[in-house]
Amino acid sequence: MTECLDDRDNNPEESVDDRVDDQDPGLQLVHLLRAVTVELDLFAGEFADRNGLHPTDVRALIHLLDAGRAGLTATPGWLSAQLGVNSASTTALIDRLERWELVRRERDPRDRRRVLLAVTDKAVALGWSFFGPLINEMVAAMHSFGEEDLAVVRRFLVAMRDVAAGGRRTQRDDPAGR
Repeated sequence: MTECLDDRDNNPEESVDDRVDDQDPGLQLVHLLRAVTVELDLFAGEFADRNGLHPTDVRALIHLLDAGRAGLTATPGWLSAQLGVNSASTTALIDRLERWELVRRERDPRDRRRVLLAVTDKAVALGWSFFGPLINEMVAAMHSFGEEDLAVVRRFLVAMRDVAAGGRRTQRDDPAGR
């Protein structure tokens, strides 16, 4: 990180001020998106604290719930890739969530060697008891927007998610950002 900052400081042609225009509407949206992300992360952190979970446990549950909604098959290997953690860490995480009855392992009926992961009804109820009021408020706030507005917001959020995922992959492939 220091090397990257030093390289930027030694480049007189491009200073931080030259690259950032606080009046740019796009940058203002980036700041708002970041603010929403911070608030949601704090909310998820509170959920984790209240329930004796690690933030990665919460992320794992979210990935598994999203997979279920999308009809995707969730395996330990898939979850490991989603979380960006090694297989040993994933196994410990699944063991922990299974012990708390939040996740269950099931044998794949088509391939008995393969293990599938599913979120339990207990986990869903626990999540709704905490996040339900927030989700309901967010959905209610969206009712003040028309269908066309919501379509634009959806396109925007999908694009931002894809950019962030691509940036994460780039950073993982070249941590120095070169």
